[in-house]
Amino acid sequence: MQSRPRQVVELDLSTFYSERAKLKDLDRYAAQIREAVSPGAEVIITGAGPVWLYLKVAHLLHGIAARLIYRSPVTGDLMIFDHRPE
Repeated sequence: MQSRPRQVVELDLSTFYSERAKLKDLDRYAAQIREAVSPGAEVIITGAGPVWLYLKVAHLLHGIAARLIYRSPVTGDLMIFDHRPE
């Protein structure tokens, strides 16, 4: 039996806000992320954003995404977690 290819979603966190991310808008950011990511997806996060937003996204996606990668323009990809059974 052949497995289906996983959905790959790239989230540029800088597109979720204009000028500055605001803590008061965190629930809205989270809702947008939940809508964009299907269970079992491979997610790549990138873009300018405050540390608290990156931490919240990682926490939110744990248990939803199969794999989370941070893509840095300087150092390349960094695996945050990988829950694939392969």
